[in-house]
Amino acid sequence: MKYGAINQRAALIFNNPSSLMYLLEGVWAPTSADEPADYYVALDVARASGGRFGPDPMSVFDDWGGFVDWAAECDLEDVEPFTYEQLSCPVPRPSQVFAIGLNYADHASETSHDLPETPLVFTKYQSSLAGPSADIPLVEGKCDWEVELVVVIGRTARNIPETNADAVKHIAGFSVGQDVSERVSQMAGERPQFNLSKSHPNFSPLGPAVVTLDELSLPFDDKPSDKPKNPWDLAIKCERNGQLVQDARTSLMIHKIPRLISFLSSICELRAGDLIFTGTPSGVGMGMNPPQFLQPGDEIVSWIEGVGEIRNRCR
Repeated sequence: MKYGAINQRAALIFNNPSSLMYLLEGVWAPTSADEPADYYVALDVARASGGRFGPDPMSVFDDWGGFVDWAAECDLEDVEPFTYEQLSCPVPRPSQVFAIGLNYADHASETSHDLPETPLVFTKYQSSLAGPSADIPLVEGKCDWEVELVVVIGRTARNIPETNADAVKHIAGFSVGQDVSERVSQMAGERPQFNLSKSHPNFSPLGPAVVTLDELSLPFDDKPSDKPKNPWDLAIKCERNGQLVQDARTSLMIHKIPRLISFLSSICELRAGDLIFTGTPSGVGMGMNPPQFLQPGDEIVSWIEGVGEIRNRCR
């Protein structure tokens, strides 16, 4: 299932079977320029559910399990096409936004940091969240890119065991995120200041949707499929102005997703709708020689296998 928001309204998103592009490619990576208008279609959740679930994209997290059950049986007669620019942030007001630093060994190396023995946790404030095509207003300093897999929590809980099965029970789905970071303020003073330097307006674009894990894993059989077989091992990439700058796999995380969920829930109550930015691989601007940083007019394209892509232009 792909859950998102169209013009700030909760929506289920589907590949349109009548689209020739779908028949030829069958992939979820919407772009605004290269696809026909009917490549994807959406179902307005509030109207289709007769008000059981509201138009607010956050409303489904009050009963994520019930929503998933309803979505599996809902009538698709009223789907409508939409454009990429109509997509808005699928999880606009989470109660908590966790982020994990130095969670890929190559990224720790390129920034001259030791590997963390326990997850290095900080936060990105809710007001920095934005949609998948939102512009990023650059601020004074040195602004950098960081593509990240974002975990969306689907069930409120504490003390979740560190197993794949228990993690899956508490995950609503995955999304693509950018952890845009202003490096001067981040590194100012005796101790790095992550939270504020990564929370300027639109420094946390998210989307294009929340993709449930069943969309990312299939039985090991001989049937051809464009879907990845393992939701813990997804290709993750970032391009700046068409140049590939980050290219890795999520299986290279130091602290895997079940570990992150267990660790965080041992201290905080994880709530349905919360976000976990799980860290970025190598290839960020500050790690280059010489360092490179975002400039007005730059376009960042962030992509994760099976989840989709977000496109954000800097201004």
